[in-house]
Amino acid sequence: MTRLRCAILDDYFNIALNVADWSKISDRVDVTVFNHPFASEQAAAGALGDFEIVCAMRERTAFPESLFEALPKLKLLLTSGMRNAAIDMEAAKARNVVVCGTQYFRDPTAGLTMGLILELTRGIGRENARMHAGESWQSFAGIEIEGRTLGVIGLGKLGGKVAGIAKSFGMNVIAWSPNLTAEKCGALGVGYASKEELFAKADIITIHVVLSERSRGLVGAADLARMKPTAYLVNTARGPIVDEAALLEALQQKKIAGAGIDVFSVEPLPLDHPIRKLDNVVLTPHLGYATEDGLRVHYGQMVEAIDAWTKGSEPPKRLA
Repeated sequence: MTRLRCAILDDYFNIALNVADWSKISDRVDVTVFNHPFASEQAAAGALGDFEIVCAMRERTAFPESLFEALPKLKLLLTSGMRNAAIDMEAAKARNVVVCGTQYFRDPTAGLTMGLILELTRGIGRENARMHAGESWQSFAGIEIEGRTLGVIGLGKLGGKVAGIAKSFGMNVIAWSPNLTAEKCGALGVGYASKEELFAKADIITIHVVLSERSRGLVGAADLARMKPTAYLVNTARGPIVDEAALLEALQQKKIAGAGIDVFSVEPLPLDHPIRKLDNVVLTPHLGYATEDGLRVHYGQMVEAIDAWTKGSEPPKRLA
C-alpha cells in the first residue's frame, strides 16, 4: 500500500503531535508538522505539493482556488471548527477534495474576553511585569467594572456567554446586532439597544459576531466617535469587523481609553505595525480558541477523520 503524506499546518505551539494519538494512522500515513506560517501563497504551494492530506487551523493558512490548483495531490483537507472562511469550499468540491471540520465542546474565547476586560481596567499583567522588574510599588489605579455597562455586539452563543459572565461581575449589559431583537435580549436578561445607543452608553464594548461580507467594517469611525473618552473596545471576534485605521487613530489620539485586541486584519501581526507601540492597548496573538484542551479535541478529531478516510469510510463532520 502506498503511504500517504499528511501536513499539519500552523502548529505555533508545537503541540499537535503530543495532544492526539497519531499512532492510529502511522501504518498508512507519514505526518509532517509546520510550526510557522507560510510567508506567501507561493510558499505554501511549494511546501505542500507532495501532500495528499492537510490539517489546517481555522483561518490561519488560506486555501483559495489558486492554492487548490497548485496542489493537485491534495485529497483530504481538515480544519479546526465547522466553519472556515479561509477555505474556498466550491474550489474544493470542483477538485474532489474532501473537507472535514471538528467540533467545539466549549468556547474559551469568553474567558479571554473577560481577561482582556480585567487587564484593561485593573492592569494585572502590567503591574505583574513591574513587580518582576523590581519597580516601585503601585503605579496604576484601575476602575471597577461592577455597576458599569457592557455593550455586547452579537448575542449568539458566545456573546450570550460573555453577557452572563459580565452580569455575575455586577455589570449592566446591553446588546445590539443587525438581527437582534428585544425579545431575545429579554430572554437573556440583557437590555436591548440600538447601535448608536450602545456605542454612546457602554463603558466597555465587546464584539462577538461572525465575519462575513455584511459584518466586515461593521464598527467604523462614526461608531468609535460615539464612544465615551473613558470607554474601552474589546475585539476577540475577527479583525476586519472593525475599521482598523479608524481604531488606530482613535487610540493614538486618545479619543477612547483603550482597547483589548486578540484578532487582526493581517495575522500574524506584523512586527512594525503601529498598534504595537501604543500603551493604551492590550494585545494578544489570537488566543481566543487556542487552549490545550481545545487543540486536543481538534487534533483528536482530525486523526479520527484521517483514519476513517484512509480505510475507505465516510469521514465524520464532512463539510465538502
